[in-house]
Amino acid sequence: MTTHTYRLTVKGMTCGHCEKAVTRAIRQVDGGAEVSIDREANLVQVQTVADAASVCEAIREEGYQVEDSCHD
Repeated sequence: MTTHTYRLTVKGMTCGHCEKAVTRAIRQVDGGAEVSIDREANLVQVQTVADAASVCEAIREEGYQVEDSCHD
């Protein structure tokens, strides 16, 4: 499988709980995903085998706004 790296701007993360919720949502799509979050910059970097649309949808379902185009 090919691993992809996505850098996404995610709005609405205000605390550590938010970071955990976003990370958990992404890992529901790909349990082996590596997630790095810079809450101050609203940046989520993901290394995953999942497609961008699935990752973005998972984040949105948690109630956060993804600013980027979520296509491979």
